[in-house]
Amino acid sequence: MYKLNVLLLLCFGFLFTLTVHGQTNSGVNNGELNGNYAFTFRGSSSNGSVSSVYAAVGRFTADGAGTLTNGELDTNGAGAGAALVAQTFTGSYSIGADHRGVMNLNIGGSPAKLAFAMMANGNAEFIKFDASGGVGTIGSGTMEKADTTAYNTAKITGDYAFGAAGFDNANNRAAILGRFTSNGTGTLTNPVGDVNAYGTDYAMNFTSANYTVSNTATGRGAMHFIFTFGGAPANLNFVFYVVNSGKLFPMESDAVTTATPLLNGVVLQQQMPSGGFSNASLSGNTVISLTGLSMCGSGSVVPKAVAGLLTTNGNGALSLTYDENYCRAPNSVTAAAGTYSVAGNGRASITIGGYSLVAYLANANQFFLSVSDANALFGLGEPQIAGSFNNSALKGTYAGYATNPATFSVAAFSGEFSADGATSVGNINGTEDIGAPSAPVSGAAFKATYSVASSPTNGRGTMTISSGAGGNAIIYMISAFKFVVLPLNDPNPAIWDFELESGSAPAPTSLALLSLNPTSVTGGNSSTGTVTLSGPAPSGGAQVALSSSNTTAARVPASVTVAAGATSTTFAVSTSAVASSTSVVISGTYGGATKTGLLTVTPTPAPSSTLSSLTLNPSSVLGGVQFSTGTVTLSGPAPAGGAQVMLSRSNGAASVPASVTVLAGASSATFRVNTSAVLVPTSATISASYSGTTRTADLAVY
Repeated sequence: MYKLNVLLLLCFGFLFTLTVHGQTNSGVNNGELNGNYAFTFRGSSSNGSVSSVYAAVGRFTADGAGTLTNGELDTNGAGAGAALVAQTFTGSYSIGADHRGVMNLNIGGSPAKLAFAMMANGNAEFIKFDASGGVGTIGSGTMEKADTTAYNTAKITGDYAFGAAGFDNANNRAAILGRFTSNGTGTLTNPVGDVNAYGTDYAMNFTSANYTVSNTATGRGAMHFIFTFGGAPANLNFVFYVVNSGKLFPMESDAVTTATPLLNGVVLQQQMPSGGFSNASLSGNTVISLTGLSMCGSGSVVPKAVAGLLTTNGNGALSLTYDENYCRAPNSVTAAAGTYSVAGNGRASITIGGYSLVAYLANANQFFLSVSDANALFGLGEPQIAGSFNNSALKGTYAGYATNPATFSVAAFSGEFSADGATSVGNINGTEDIGAPSAPVSGAAFKATYSVASSPTNGRGTMTISSGAGGNAIIYMISAFKFVVLPLNDPNPAIWDFELESGSAPAPTSLALLSLNPTSVTGGNSSTGTVTLSGPAPSGGAQVALSSSNTTAARVPASVTVAAGATSTTFAVSTSAVASSTSVVISGTYGGATKTGLLTVTPTPAPSSTLSSLTLNPSSVLGGVQFSTGTVTLSGPAPAGGAQVMLSRSNGAASVPASVTVLAGASSATFRVNTSAVLVPTSATISASYSGTTRTADLAVY
């Protein structure tokens, strides 16, 4: 994490003064990287004078003993020779006692070296580790365990959100985000999206979208979008590698030009609640982290990074506290007020001050996010686990890395770090590998102090770095096992991501929250429950037991399973008609914790209109010869579906239909009163009843 503030000018003198710990590549922990993996990488390449965008996606199999097989990757970048298509590769790796590793690849006869840090879930964070003298590639990415059973077009089915960002061949910044529904046969329906084209946001109006998993052995596939934006036609082609049926790593495969930027990112399955997303899908705290590119006063283009805590009320109002490293200067904003609106498909429009933002939800409080300005900021929103965060929450060993470096000048790092959780001032120490433009640095020591508070901004903390070039940073806690850091003094910042490292026993996962949306329904309608865990579900998933305090009024399934690696899922709550308002407690239990939500089931509302009068015309008739016309009048317009007024008569001298319907929106209706011959004058009482009210009128029959 330490950065070289004048990296290209002072690098060699600085490196000689470092306290360096060699890469611990003894291989004692090689078993931690074992099985099938998919990976994604983004960065920049330089020939010593000009730098340009570079990205890669692919897959490999690790044998747990230091050998990589079945390697395949696609790369793309500006200029000739940057693109590789389904290129096979081999390699080796070694993981030391501190869970840092090195990986050496042979890609078509060309070597590549990576440094990586293992996480508790078996995934790894990595950097490119072989740039030198201002020549080579700088960047970072993730390797994630892959589900080979999902290497099939039919497995990619359901609703998905996507987000990707990158640059064109002139290093102009762009991003896209959106959603679609996959039918499992290659067609993507209901696609919508937004594109930030070098600082201007446009709606993506799709005319075609499709995909295929073309190689069931490697999980490699292709995705194709045809659309217009701002009235101009466009099409984008992506190659992707399957992580699992709910996650893909896509990278644009088109030639990189001024008209076509190189974008790469993630496709995630949308956990859409019954009835679609709504404003209630954003309720609570979400940690946001974004990167972009800024044109500063000197005319230079400088990376920009932002992190913050977004608090939403579930009803369209929000507050945002954030910190930014903008044009190489720190800036903080506290409790900026704003508004938001979430559509059923998960697209959210956000306004904060004079800024407009667009988000696409993958789940409640989880989304891809873009700011519609010239910085083309793009990133993620991740739900902050419920609870108060202070120093004791940031305790343990973490794998960390610099995410999404925006230029070749960013010094990417990966490493392993230990935090002591001390009450007033905590200490964090670690060892990191740095992919600097001048030369790689192996095993640099890192040392810092930190302080995290629950108020006024929950989980926001400060960090003071004393190793290397030093500096200050801001922490935002997502959970006890994940946090992000924004460096304030780094002239070329990135967002730093920290997750529980491989050497740590994963914190026991328990149920953190059970929420209901909506919290009040009319009997016979349904609500959607969401269970949220304190961390990712373990291998095999997490089965949350469910119950209802009143199964007559509201019912839930016996249990619901949160998929492995996910933190939440939804379930349906069905209800029945009730005579009076009924409160039902919905409970969930997992990992020794029980959480509840309160659902109010209300009776069917009484019609807003009542029966105000019943009249007969004429009111006297000759029995068997004449009839009368009855008119029922309501106090107001009949509701949707109409108002059924029940009719009756007191004797056989007159007859009426069983009911008459006042049409929706009307206030009256007529009916015929037939009569029979009588021997003596007779009075027949006609009755009409609706909504608890009865009106009568007498008919004289002669």
